[in-house]
Amino acid sequence: MPASPVSVHQAFASQHATFNHVWSSLLLEELHRLGVRDIALASGSRSAPLTMAAAAHPGFRRHLHFDERGLGFMALGLAKGSGRPVAVIMTSGTAVANLWPAVAEAQLTGVPLIILSADRPPELIDNGANQAIDQQGIFGRYPVYQQNLPSPTPTIPAAFVLSSVDQALAQQAHTPGPVHFNCMYPEPLYPGDHYLDFADYLAPLGDWLRSDAPWSPWLAIEPGCPVQPDWAELQGKRGVIIAGRIQDPLQGQAVAELAERLGWPLLADLQSQIRFDSRNLIHVDLALQDDCFVAELARAEVLLQFGARLISKRLGQFIKQHPWQDYWLVDSQPARLDPDYRLRRRLLCEPAAFAASHPLATQQPPWHKLVERQQRATLQIRAACDRFSELGVCHRLNALIEGQLFVGNSMPARLMDMLGEPGKGPSRVMTNRGASGIDGLIATAYGFAQSRDEPTTLLLGDLSALHDLNSLALLGKTSRPLVVILLNNDGGSIFRMLPVPTGDRLLETYYCLPHGLHFEHAAAMFGLQYRAPTTLAEFELAYAAALEKGVTLIEIKVPSQEVAEDLKALGAAIRGS
Repeated sequence: MPASPVSVHQAFASQHATFNHVWSSLLLEELHRLGVRDIALASGSRSAPLTMAAAAHPGFRRHLHFDERGLGFMALGLAKGSGRPVAVIMTSGTAVANLWPAVAEAQLTGVPLIILSADRPPELIDNGANQAIDQQGIFGRYPVYQQNLPSPTPTIPAAFVLSSVDQALAQQAHTPGPVHFNCMYPEPLYPGDHYLDFADYLAPLGDWLRSDAPWSPWLAIEPGCPVQPDWAELQGKRGVIIAGRIQDPLQGQAVAELAERLGWPLLADLQSQIRFDSRNLIHVDLALQDDCFVAELARAEVLLQFGARLISKRLGQFIKQHPWQDYWLVDSQPARLDPDYRLRRRLLCEPAAFAASHPLATQQPPWHKLVERQQRATLQIRAACDRFSELGVCHRLNALIEGQLFVGNSMPARLMDMLGEPGKGPSRVMTNRGASGIDGLIATAYGFAQSRDEPTTLLLGDLSALHDLNSLALLGKTSRPLVVILLNNDGGSIFRMLPVPTGDRLLETYYCLPHGLHFEHAAAMFGLQYRAPTTLAEFELAYAAALEKGVTLIEIKVPSQEVAEDLKALGAAIRGS
């Protein structure tokens, strides 16, 4: 039931004894009315008004972490999983700067974060005051909307706070990404002993006090996709459909169905939600080393791509070098997403909207024989993955996976993209492939895991785990099974796949960075179950047991050079050399 004006006034008067608290409550209440349900918080004194408002509001789910960098990534995972904006509250100073990596990832992948940073008032900036840095514009151009809120004062109407929130979230809905409110709070930061009545200050809000509606919502135009007049001409050519990053499995299915009706081959990235679909050419990355496969694929004339940011570098190189007669990209994120400058048409819409506005009268037969051409690569992959190794574990995980999958960057994402098999697959796949950093992956996966009542599996490398080790503290809070599969090859083995000079131990000393560490004691420190299988059979048993309850860290200990050597040998076998 909507609150009565009397009850609202009493809440402000009895719980919030300063204008800091009034503005914080207004800000969070308007966020709630606009759909925010999750708030990620780290402790701090300058942010006390925001924290107290969040704690008092019955409509929020509150998520706590002691480390602001992990906090930002946890919020990122919550927003990815729920599809809703997530607010993040932290204190002033370097606490705010620690959110930079998560803010960058959110902007690059269109994830709606709302950063509520507490700050010193203007008179305490740049004069030696404690825990004060210049926070205005601290995230540069990455926020899609940012506002430095003045110190709360009765001379500025309450509607200013509400309308600021309305404008910010309207901009965020139009251009998904992070929003930043910098809240400059003077002392006192905590309620005092005196009862203060803010009824006169709040009275101009009128009906807002008696309703649950936003103050001044900006009405969005219904999204759609205009019909392309040359669609009939395009569909009559030999085409390829590529599926890149698609977050909604239903949107992915629309792409797979369109490819089937067109008779065009479907090349689906791990992030597409249709990587494991039987209609997908599952081993394209490695098959691109087979001249017969490449020759057949090169007969294609046009490319229709849904979603950007492909993992496969080989596929990206093929797209760049092939002389396409036409190349369209369908992606709802309002960004260029064209690193090779090959696009001829950019459509800002969802895949299902495109498919609905571009129907096909009849299903067309396939124009290609790529399935047959791919068989040699598939047989070589299966042979290379029949023993305990990084390749073997990732290949076997494809068949075992239950629930959601979050994949880390560097080698894990590439291996899962290369080695998949058709089958049930995960319910959803998520990555942080905007900035593609190796930081914050454990925290992001934890946040992602909170969005559904099903198991979540996190696959990441050892350096990624070391970057975010303190976020293992979050995992014990989950009420659903969470499995961390940690590929420990003692450093950055991906550099063994790159043309780094090997003389004078340059590769080992400055790139691979071997650390000699194992994670059994880290699991014990944070109260996690631990397994370290040494065979594929043991891995299957460990994974099955981990899906039953709690949080389990499964460490895959492998020689440092093995994955690079295995991939080179596999490539040679596929090429027939």
